[in-house]
Amino acid sequence: MILISKKPIALATVAIMALGLAGCNKASDNKAAGTEGSQPAATGEKTLDKIKKSGEIVLGYRDSSIPFSYIAGTPNQPVGYAHDLQLKIVDAVKKQLNMPDLKVRYNLVTSQTRIPLVQNGTVDLECGSTTNNEERQKQVAFSNGFFEIGTRLLTAKDSGIKDFADLKGKTLVTTAGTTSERFIKKLNDDKKMGINIVSAKDHGESFLMLESGRAAAFMMDDVLLAGEKAKAKDPNKWVIVGTPQSYEIYGCMMRKDDSEFKKVVDDALVATYSSGEINDIYKKWFMSPIPPKNINMNFQMSDNLKSLLANPHDGAQPKDVANATASATVNAVATGASNVATAVASASTAIASATKP
Repeated sequence: MILISKKPIALATVAIMALGLAGCNKASDNKAAGTEGSQPAATGEKTLDKIKKSGEIVLGYRDSSIPFSYIAGTPNQPVGYAHDLQLKIVDAVKKQLNMPDLKVRYNLVTSQTRIPLVQNGTVDLECGSTTNNEERQKQVAFSNGFFEIGTRLLTAKDSGIKDFADLKGKTLVTTAGTTSERFIKKLNDDKKMGINIVSAKDHGESFLMLESGRAAAFMMDDVLLAGEKAKAKDPNKWVIVGTPQSYEIYGCMMRKDDSEFKKVVDDALVATYSSGEINDIYKKWFMSPIPPKNINMNFQMSDNLKSLLANPHDGAQPKDVANATASATVNAVATGASNVATAVASASTAIASATKP
């Protein structure tokens, strides 16, 4: 039996889906790395037909999206939570096509090349840390979601910071080019909170500023904050706090208008969730030492993720939910609430209505 609850989680704060991936992927090379030998799909060719004809499935992977899809030692051999799920999909494709000896070929993608390489058929399936949002849905298709993050704060246990309202007058670091950066700058400007916002070039530099005392808190995706915390000289010194200011769902990407292949992908994920196997995969990557440095992130499965896995879907959060949550958060700060969640709870009726199918 699956260990996750199948009862919908009644949350006062719900997702603001970002239009871009919030800091999960560092900007990298402009070139389409690893595309040598690729055979893009012919115009109108369906993915399963392409795979059957070529005798191989091409998997897009990331080299540094820890612990979702990354290289831990062996070149061109990804590992990670998302990659394990990707291999479950490969098994389903083998069964669907009756091709037990189907060859798997890996193709490195970057944050800039992943969508075009899926679109042109170079890559058949990309599973990494890609946010499903409405803008990207116009370009590619997404699988059922396999992870959900929330943007929160990493700070020292003795900093006195418990939530976003406590940032007034303090220095906050975030990573440049992320939705966290856009959100906190707008909140700071709108409500004149007096936060000194510093944008670092990547997550490592952001945490270094926090660790060295040049910032009181670091705002980013909670799972990425957990990774930085685990790598710290003294992980016990740091704590992740604050009501999530946005939620983002990660999914696998594939070409649009290919319902047969999408069904194989979605069914494989649902089977992994409903069997309970997802719990072992989660434990392997988020609650156990992982390569190459045997760091344990100790990142508990959130209620939001439990709900997503118990009730799989391939959609982004609706805009009216995002607006309701954002409005409640801004009002909380404006009224000086010590806990933003208290004010957000007042919007629960509208939010619950917005999330109904």
